[in-house]
Amino acid sequence: MNLFAEFQTRVATILREIAASGRLPGDLDLGRFVVEPTKDAAHGDLATNAAMVYAKEAKASFPNPRQLATEIAYALAQDADVENAEVAGPGFINIRLKADVYSRVMRASLTDKGYGRGKDLPGKVNVEYVSANPTGPMHVGHGRGAVFGDALANLLAFAGYDVTREYYINDAGAQVDVLARSAFMRYREALGETIGEIPEGLYPGDYLKPVGAELAKRYGKALLDKPEAEWLADIRALSIDMMMDMIRMDLAALNISHEVFFSERSLTIGDKGDLVGKVIADLRARNIVYDGRLPPPKGAPVEDWEDREQVLFRSTEFGDDIDRPLVKSDGGYTYFASDIAYHKSKFDRGFTTMIDVWGADHGGYVKRMAAAVKAVSAGKAALDVKLCQLVKLMRNGEPVKMSKRAGDFITLREVVDEVGVDATRFMMIFRKNDAPLEFDLAKVIEQSKDNPVFYVQYAHARGHSILRQARGAFPDLDLAGESLSASALDLLSDEGEKAIAKLIAQYPRQIEAAASAHEPHRVAFYLHDLASAFHSHWNRGKDHPGLRFVNEENRELTRARVALVVALTRVLASGLGILGVSAPEEMR
Repeated sequence: MNLFAEFQTRVATILREIAASGRLPGDLDLGRFVVEPTKDAAHGDLATNAAMVYAKEAKASFPNPRQLATEIAYALAQDADVENAEVAGPGFINIRLKADVYSRVMRASLTDKGYGRGKDLPGKVNVEYVSANPTGPMHVGHGRGAVFGDALANLLAFAGYDVTREYYINDAGAQVDVLARSAFMRYREALGETIGEIPEGLYPGDYLKPVGAELAKRYGKALLDKPEAEWLADIRALSIDMMMDMIRMDLAALNISHEVFFSERSLTIGDKGDLVGKVIADLRARNIVYDGRLPPPKGAPVEDWEDREQVLFRSTEFGDDIDRPLVKSDGGYTYFASDIAYHKSKFDRGFTTMIDVWGADHGGYVKRMAAAVKAVSAGKAALDVKLCQLVKLMRNGEPVKMSKRAGDFITLREVVDEVGVDATRFMMIFRKNDAPLEFDLAKVIEQSKDNPVFYVQYAHARGHSILRQARGAFPDLDLAGESLSASALDLLSDEGEKAIAKLIAQYPRQIEAAASAHEPHRVAFYLHDLASAFHSHWNRGKDHPGLRFVNEENRELTRARVALVVALTRVLASGLGILGVSAPEEMR
């Protein structure tokens, strides 16, 4: 039961009736307004901006938005579930519901094991995340994108979308040749040679030693005297495979897996031939690709600019700042050309919504890729790029810089091994993705109210502790949700109890809104608010015994309060599951 969606429908019905009377246009887009919680509980339970949204269309009949709001509010006040509806400010409407409405929502949350879950929304969604170059272990910055992408995919699937999780393997650029040369150094080392300091420009980390050992095992000394051209391809392939195995293991430590691993190399070398060239040819036939010259970048010295005719993509026609090159001076494709072909492949596989999770340093690339997706899909697909800002790793307020494994950066695996999956995942989400994140290794494992993951998990565990107390007080009490839904929920009359019930009622809307905005942090914030309301009410019971959840002298009141606790723990477990965080029943 989605209380907010129900009232969205009721307000839309009122607007249709006004339109039928000729005072609003008959073709009004009824998807533009919202019904949401009031910002201040003193103003009521729900609020809608409908009169403000349609003020322009309504002006002939309602010169002032408050006039339209007054008519909508009057109609709402006749609703059997509405206590009152009042106009506020320039035309907002605040709605106060009757008490039994929340009892109905509570019953729905107790009987529906999929409470908050959406069903069969149209379209296929591709979430591409991590996509780290296969040149070494993932660092903590990759981890933020990994957790964000995984939580977003979970959220979208829970909301009812058909979601595919994808990893794009950058196995065709110069960086993988550097990887192969770095692995060759470790191969020589594995054969007993003293290689000294790794030359600048190669990857120095110890993580390549196992690759060198595997090469020595497979080839012995056979590669030592061969020219690079003869060993580069084989070593590159083995190195990429072993790096991807390591990356998969690092991701698995965070309970992250992908359904599709797409090779960049397959775009030019594969069963389907040169897909990049085919996409360029198709776009040229549609006059979206042309041969031309670009002006030098602003501020660039003349000697740094190569003035030549190039193959260019008309990205300015799709919202970009300048047209973009697709072919380099040596005849090879630019990264952008490969990325266009890659996103075309997503569209060809049926994805009309594409979400790419990138690091913040790729912000300048967003406009051109959005332009490319518009072009290759003829406007039928949309790309949403979510940028994840940097993670500043701390320990008790002091920066952490050195890694035992990689030397110059902290690996994701080291963080997970130290603080655990739950703390890593929750704290990576407990900030909006485009906001910088300070991750303190000491604070995220503190057992205190200042540690958000502990605070939320402890609320779930505390709820189960109350259920154990209830079983002790009333051994025959049936704690199944279906049975508890028959409780006298009208007994939940305290403001603290009502606050918890109202937050539980918001869960389906929170899921819907977070999924629509592609913002899983909203779920984390909501869970923290729900945990806070629960802990606050529990603490009141220490000073006022009559507010405690288990009252051994009043079975029916206890039963109603236990129903509230069961509904609460179900929502907490559901939300934590979306974030990929466990919901413990005990915490020691």
